[in-house]
Amino acid sequence: MIKKLTADELPKLLGELKQWQPSADNSSIQRSIKFADFNEAFGFMTRVAIKAQEMDHHPEWSNVYDKVKITLSTHTAKGLTERDITLARFIDAIT
Repeated sequence: MIKKLTADELPKLLGELKQWQPSADNSSIQRSIKFADFNEAFGFMTRVAIKAQEMDHHPEWSNVYDKVKITLSTHTAKGLTERDITLARFIDAIT
């Protein structure tokens, strides 16, 4: 079973993810990214999809032309886990 992050762990980890916004109950984090065009947005999504598949941890996301909205949460843990933080860091590194 994947361990949900504790209330003590969350502030430090969320503080490192400056471009991510926590949900009101800290069960997920969200980020919106604007790209130059659809091609750039789709390329980004492809890179994230490959990493997500490697991790067996898939984001909730939507794409409208040049914008991608992402929500990360670990449903089996009913909240945020280290997997979400790792994927968020990867996303930050490629944007």
